[in-house]
Parts: sequence; C-alpha cells; structure tokens
Amino acid sequence: MNHPLHPLTAALADTRKRCFDPVVDSDTRLLILGSLPGEKSLAHSQYYAHPQNKFWLLMGEVLGVDLKVLPYAARLNALLAHGVGLWDVVAQAQRAGSLDSNIRERDDNDLVTLAASLPKLEVIAFNGGTAARLGIKVLGEHAQRYRIISLPSSSPAYTLAYAAKLEQWLALQAR
Repeated sequence: MNHPLHPLTAALADTRKRCFDPVVDSDTRLLILGSLPGEKSLAHSQYYAHPQNKFWLLMGEVLGVDLKVLPYAARLNALLAHGVGLWDVVAQAQRAGSLDSNIRERDDNDLVTLAASLPKLEVIAFNGGTAARLGIKVLGEHAQRYRIISLPSSSPAYTLAYAAKLEQWLALQAR
C-alpha cells in the first residue's frame, strides 16, 4: 500500500536542489566554484541567471569581454576560451529559496576528482564565503596544489558595492 508523504516531508522533497554539470575542458586553468545555483538559475538552467547577479559583469571585466550581451551558450564558450571553468561545491541539498544560509542536508561534489582531471588547473576561486568555507573543506589537503582565491559573492544578497567586488574579482586576471 502506498502511503502519502507527510506534508512536511513533501515540502522538504520539493526544496531539494541539484547543481548543474561542470563547465570545463582540458584547457581550464581557473575553476570558479559557487555554492549551489539559486532559484532563478535553476528555473532557467543557467549559471548566474538572476538579473541582479553580477557574475557576468564581473567576469566580463576580468576577461575584457562583454559577456552580458552574449547568449548564454556563447558566455560559457567565452569562459572556456579564456581557460575558465564553472561548477558548484554542493551537488545537491535541501534549500528553501536561494540563500546559502538555508542549505541543509547537503551532498558535496567530488572537487578533488574534477580538479585532478584538469591538467592545466592552477587556480580555484570561490564565489562567496559559503562556497569557500565548504569548498576548502571538500578539497582538504589537495587545496595546497592550487592558488586559492576567496571572492565576495556576485549575488545580490551580498550587498558589498560593485566597485569593491570588482576590485577583488580582478585578482582572477591572468598574470
């Protein structure tokens, strides 16, 4: 006999969120890791889809390419052409809404295996404090193999002024 889910269990099941596949290739030298895509991103199946998220503006400044005007697939191709990959620390989790502070019962991605599969990877950058805190734990001792950069979140929920975010994001420029 099938038992209906308790309303609370059903509500929690509805809040389980999954990350997207990594956007990487064999030329990836910089991997940017977020925590877990927000509601707008999940609804559009696109990294950083919220119109107020500054990721595409920030990365456009870093790379010297106006990413914001490009269609999504072209944005991803532009990142890859510049040796930049994207993924998330959290593979899946319970989360009501988009705030990292609401992440519960998470399963983390295998960052160590992904990083090891990228022969040119030199830098791992974390988009936001939660991504950095969790990601450095997931990487463990393997974090020592890479230059680690913790960036202020590109999310509109993190209210640091754009100019201050940009100043720190410019650390991603190739040296």
